[in-house]
Amino acid sequence: MLQGTASDVGKSVITTALCRIFKQDGFQPAPFKSQNMALNSYVTEDGKEIGRAQGAQAEACGIEATTDMNPILIKPVRDMHSQIVVHGVPFAQMSASDYRQHFLPEAKQTVMDALNRLRDTYDIILMEGAGSPAEINLKDRDIVNMNLAGWADAPVILISDIDRGGVFASIVGTLELLEPHEAARVKGFIINKFRGDLSLLQPGLDWLEERTGIPVLGVLPYIRDIQIEAEDSVVLDSLRHGKREQSELDIAVIRYPRISNFTDFDALSREPDVNVRYVTSPEELGSPDVVILPGTKDTIGDLNFVRESGLEQAIAYQAERQHVQLVGICGGYQMLGEHLTDPYAVEADQAQEAVGLGRLPLSTTFLQHKHTVRASGYVHSNHPIRLYKGKLDGGLSVPVNGYEIHMGVTECREPEQVTALFEISHAGGQTFLEGWGTADGKVWGTYLHGLFESDQFRRSWLNGLREAKGLAPLEETYSAQARKDMEFDRVAASLRSSLDMKRVYEIMGMKQPDQVD
Repeated sequence: MLQGTASDVGKSVITTALCRIFKQDGFQPAPFKSQNMALNSYVTEDGKEIGRAQGAQAEACGIEATTDMNPILIKPVRDMHSQIVVHGVPFAQMSASDYRQHFLPEAKQTVMDALNRLRDTYDIILMEGAGSPAEINLKDRDIVNMNLAGWADAPVILISDIDRGGVFASIVGTLELLEPHEAARVKGFIINKFRGDLSLLQPGLDWLEERTGIPVLGVLPYIRDIQIEAEDSVVLDSLRHGKREQSELDIAVIRYPRISNFTDFDALSREPDVNVRYVTSPEELGSPDVVILPGTKDTIGDLNFVRESGLEQAIAYQAERQHVQLVGICGGYQMLGEHLTDPYAVEADQAQEAVGLGRLPLSTTFLQHKHTVRASGYVHSNHPIRLYKGKLDGGLSVPVNGYEIHMGVTECREPEQVTALFEISHAGGQTFLEGWGTADGKVWGTYLHGLFESDQFRRSWLNGLREAKGLAPLEETYSAQARKDMEFDRVAASLRSSLDMKRVYEIMGMKQPDQVD
């Protein structure tokens, strides 16, 4: 089990890298996180919803993700209230106190049944904790850190982030706050995100091992620009102003309070000519080539944020510029419509209605059943999206793939005013039209998350933007899937070179592959 001295110390990335290492070493590993709080989710092959990190970790293992890998997912809806997803299906909407008092006491069986099924199927289970195991106010009903380690009888490796400072205090302080039987489970430390001369750190490492009697398994270097999908929106703080201010294409993504599935835009940010920025105010919006309204767990609440922050007027002003496009994904797509209604109080304490941004003739109703499914298909033959025509002459179809996660049903009130975007199907079922856009291609929206990982579509769309600005098109730059595999291998190689894998195997009661008789 991998636990951390705090949130965002690198547990998910290190777990992902170890998944890859064990796969490379000839084992069949699988990830497990009993309880995950995240608005970035992943749709399994059977149409269920789990945390994005466990989906990525399963990919690093080379296996299909299942809900056993994340049986409980908490999706915050608003302050102090969350949607509780159990085995990929919404179970209830609860306050934090209700969850703690009424749900957690019954959760152990759900968690352990899922873990035991994984243990029966795979060679190595990599269990990831959450936050810190030393949260005194939460420990008595913990199902994701030390209690779980005890139920599973799992050794623990404790991870701490040296880049934020106070690493030795964080590690020793965590151990001091654990019960003796909990501290006894900690078999090694990993110090993450180190920059500088390791020899200058060595006296501290020697002191730590002498003080605790627990070995430091490795000091991992600070890896820049990790391109493994994140699940926590805290990472957006570092992407607020983008990475390439002088890039030829500037894409502004509205970062509202309940933004979800922002990994939709990772593929765009990796393009050499694109700068992706996350903005929260009219001042930050600037003069982009594209404004994207992303997914959200609270569509009406975040629509109110767009209005109250002044972004609605700023977006409207930018959308009038000749080559600028306004794009909505999932919740953002719903916002682009004329009317939204929540008759069953899916997103709030009571039924509510809202007037949309009025950019597309759409009406959305939120229902009690969540729609989660993988989807694939092609760009519609009469689509309005401004795709570059260079490679598309002769009727070549452009494939698209993605997934849907939404509780809203969207209807087009005046289909003669807009044009459908895609012809898609769910799991090989009947083909239907999805998404709508204006005839001039300046406004369009879709329920398809992951759309921009479709390589040909992504590059054709970006080249259409370049063409509108008088720029020459670029050839296809990379494969999203190949880049993902390369990134798993890159981070795994960095971890392997800095971590004492012999000791890691010993902690698990196993031999390294080259030592197996």
